Amino acid sequence: MPFFTVIIPLYNKENYVENALKSILNQSFTDYEIIIVNDCSTDKSISKIESFLSERISLIHHENNKGLSATRNTGIQNAKADYITYLDADDLWKPTFLETIHRLIINFPEAKIFGTNYEEIYGDKILKPFNNSDTLAHDFEGIIDFFKINIKQGIYNHGSVCFHKSVFEKVGYYDVQIRFSQDIDFNIRANYFFKLAYSNTNQMSYFMQTDNQITRSSILHYQIPDYDKYEHWAKSNIDLKKQLDFLRYVLVKKLKKDGDKVLWKKIIKPIQLKNLNWKQVILLYLPKKSLLFLDKIKMELMNKGIKTATYSNR
Repeated sequence: MPFFTVIIPLYNKENYVENALKSILNQSFTDYEIIIVNDCSTDKSISKIESFLSERISLIHHENNKGLSATRNTGIQNAKADYITYLDADDLWKPTFLETIHRLIINFPEAKIFGTNYEEIYGDKILKPFNNSDTLAHDFEGIIDFFKINIKQGIYNHGSVCFHKSVFEKVGYYDVQIRFSQDIDFNIRANYFFKLAYSNTNQMSYFMQTDNQITRSSILHYQIPDYDKYEHWAKSNIDLKKQLDFLRYVLVKKLKKDGDKVLWKKIIKPIQLKNLNWKQVILLYLPKKSLLFLDKIKMELMNKGIKTATYSNR
């Protein structure tokens, strides 16, 4: 039985999937299997990976396009290993990713979730995420409180995390009804019940401007998470409540920019403004035109290698 199962969800990534596979095959820790789940790609993605298929690199086809949640679930249900991790077909691992996760598993047996820091790639520019990793030593490895530290960008993303199978047995799989931020919904459930061991070393490259990224398009026709269903947990966890309100703030801005005049007014109601900083409160109530104008400026700065965010109070 392999130590890790690596799941690659694949949908129309012909220009990227070979490099993703090679970054796995280049790992310093080699006890793993790879399951590629093809969600009805219509490009040349399959022809790009056929030569890689072997006893430990398998390919599963969906008969119908089911979305990312169902694609991950298919991989999990077919996994042979107890430790399950993912790499999207347009992202890359550093050669020591699995080695780092394995070390966390050995050194922190009380944890069932294992994550690392990552870098963001914008064209030819490499930028650091605006997460709370700067509050930790650059070589930190240990148990962290997910809800306390994950109040900005993700402390890990779904290409830099590993879950023990028992997590899925306890909290269930990815919600197939959700087609936007399904990772966030799962993270809430998983981290509520299980401890996270974290390495602050950068072990993954997250490409921010590749094809088919929902985060850069309208979400009006996508089912989004219902954070209200976690409010009963938040009554005994102040940090979870802060995170839920921050996630609602992010959704409200996006829905405003997409032109939804009903849903954002519903989502904004449970937000306690004390859980946002002053910049976020201002943006929360700005009209659509102002938000779109600020996005334009933000993108112009990004193209110059300058990243801006509202996470700081300064």
